[in-house]
Amino acid sequence: MDKITPLILYQEVAERIRQRIYSHHLQPGEWIDEQALAQSFGISRTPLREALKVLNSEGLVVLKPRQGCFVAELTEQDLDEIFPVMALLEGRCAHDASHKATAADLEVLDELHARMEGFAAAGDIELYYEQNYLFHAEVQKLAGNLWLQKTVGDLRKFLKLLRGRQLYLPGRLEDSLKEHRLIMDAFHNQDPCAAEKIMYDHLMAQRKALAVYDSKGEVKLTKPVRGVRHSRLTPKAS
Repeated sequence: MDKITPLILYQEVAERIRQRIYSHHLQPGEWIDEQALAQSFGISRTPLREALKVLNSEGLVVLKPRQGCFVAELTEQDLDEIFPVMALLEGRCAHDASHKATAADLEVLDELHARMEGFAAAGDIELYYEQNYLFHAEVQKLAGNLWLQKTVGDLRKFLKLLRGRQLYLPGRLEDSLKEHRLIMDAFHNQDPCAAEKIMYDHLMAQRKALAVYDSKGEVKLTKPVRGVRHSRLTPKAS
């Protein structure tokens, strides 16, 4: 039997670290203490280093000779280049999803949107962000284009580093919700062109809000989010 335990282990380690990065337990630009991380997972340094190589290939961490490994940071130029691309791609997702969505599909989107309405009314930005992420993922799935979904998914890994911090700009949560209502209107009206434009504008509005938020020197999200565990890893049997 071929041995696959090391492969499975380092992939699981990579996922654990990936989630710590997305939840901001590991902050952008932060040096990763490999020894401490290995100890917290209850593993050796070997699978950890393999995991970091995977994350480096994804662009989530940066390996610097003689310095170690650091969580990736997105510069203003990165954001100015990523958001217009994401706006085009997600706009196309909305176009195709609007064209293909069935009544059952719309019910799923309605339910996701209703949850967003509830979290926004409660002022729970964290849960709104998480539900918003699921909403966009569902639209991408409904588009039914695997190549488009893969491309968008790869870019979304980088935007997750932001943890939706633009939503902390006063008024942005309300504006985001209004934009989502317009998106839903376009879906229910079976208007692919409107859905595409509204989604494009929605993504670009996020970039604008993020630029304003950062220019004001607002405190960025630094507290760990709920639901992230720090349990030790248990190697799987081969």
